[in-house]
Amino acid sequence: METYIQEALFILFQFCFIVQLYFLVNNQSKLTPYTPPDDLPAVRIPISVIISARNEAKNLTENLPSILQQNYPDFEVVVINDCSYDKSEIVLEELKATYPELKIVTITEHDRFKTGKKFALTLGIKASKNEHLLFTDADCKPASDDWITRMAANFTGETQIVLGYSPYNRTGNFLNPFVRYETIKTGINYLSAALIGDPYMGIGRNLAYTKSLFFSAKGFAAHMHVLSGDDDLFVNQNATADNTAIEIHPDSFIYTDAKTTFSGWYRQKKRHFGVGKIYKARHRRMLSLDAASGFLFYILLTLCLVFNFEPLLALGLFSFRLIFQLIIYSKLFKRLNGKDLLWYLPIFDMIYYIYLNIFGLTGAFIKTTKWK
Repeated sequence: METYIQEALFILFQFCFIVQLYFLVNNQSKLTPYTPPDDLPAVRIPISVIISARNEAKNLTENLPSILQQNYPDFEVVVINDCSYDKSEIVLEELKATYPELKIVTITEHDRFKTGKKFALTLGIKASKNEHLLFTDADCKPASDDWITRMAANFTGETQIVLGYSPYNRTGNFLNPFVRYETIKTGINYLSAALIGDPYMGIGRNLAYTKSLFFSAKGFAAHMHVLSGDDDLFVNQNATADNTAIEIHPDSFIYTDAKTTFSGWYRQKKRHFGVGKIYKARHRRMLSLDAASGFLFYILLTLCLVFNFEPLLALGLFSFRLIFQLIIYSKLFKRLNGKDLLWYLPIFDMIYYIYLNIFGLTGAFIKTTKWK
């Protein structure tokens, strides 16, 4: 390789190193000192939990009781049975006989009108009786009976949106460690962004906002044509530094099972990445810069080592960044239920940036037509 090309590539490598340090120090490190109050807050505002379910009889049987049995004085659970053809209706009716907090909204399939999750959630929101709404999915289970309390406590002052966290259960499946790692990295990014006053997304498995905000923003109308985005697009378009709070107490976590096959995980991530192109321009630039600089950092590091161009300095910059990551991530990974994943950091970080670029391009050009 020509010397001047090597020098140019090494300068680019250093630039990527600086950009990556910027994201670590200016963004992600802001979550490290944040500590949620451990004392259980006294809160009594009425809450409506909204769950959209399509053919989720098994998950409703296993998970819905843990939501209906929450230790909270005033709440309802609105489940939208979205065109299910399994035993969901039977399961819901049986649970309703035991739990008066349950409200069922049923959608039936129409030959000429195809429904989606956003339509189902809109009907559930309209059917809810309370101003403060808390969202999760049928395949999710709260970490404690105080989930509603922890999330609801953040509705103070001007707060209209509460961003929660939802980790995946730990299993022996070969995909599980990386899926959990990616979830923690995503969590660190969007929670840190909210803390520095620039919230850009949330996760629908654990998200709360007010009904008045939903209707003043005309619901999902701005992106109803997009299959996904009932969570992150809504937050991206409506969250501000003043109206958004985060909740990361372990009792507020919502757990679910990760996909166990590459094909299932691929379909899920393709759907999620497909909405990124509709984010606000500054958020697209921020996420693209992080993804591209991380990807090029590893590509250029490899070239430096293979072609023996400043290999010691290149390894020094890599080691410096890795140490910085360990300093920042050690507390965060433990707090977000991923302490065991720190051992995988050097390899998973590289895979993570490859994954971001591959799925980012896939989501930009391949359209998803089904949400379930």
